[in-house]
Amino acid sequence: MTGNGDEPFITAVKPLVDAMGGEMLPPDEAGPDDVVLAWEGVDVVAVRLPQLADSLDHILAAMERKQGKPLADLDRKAKQEVVRILETRGAFSVRHGVETVASALGVSRFTVYNYLNRDKEN
Repeated sequence: MTGNGDEPFITAVKPLVDAMGGEMLPPDEAGPDDVVLAWEGVDVVAVRLPQLADSLDHILAAMERKQGKPLADLDRKAKQEVVRILETRGAFSVRHGVETVASALGVSRFTVYNYLNRDKEN
């Protein structure tokens, strides 16, 4: 995947690709939906983006790591904040997004909808 001089580029983009839940592969293995990144005019790496549902799971896992405990163990105010952040990131536009988030938070779908509506009222 790497050639002369492109290691700094790959090192630079890897945290972003990891944060998105993407996969890095050689440019010649890129499919039609992959994004090929060039460095100094040369194709260096292809990035395979995750499906939206996989992205939501990845975002939830990252939020859990950041909190240092399962999202279900957070207090109500922290769970409301998680829902607010997820809404800004488009989590509820994904099919079964509300159900996935509700399961991760250990609450009902109704509760997630209440958290969403509460934000709109403020």
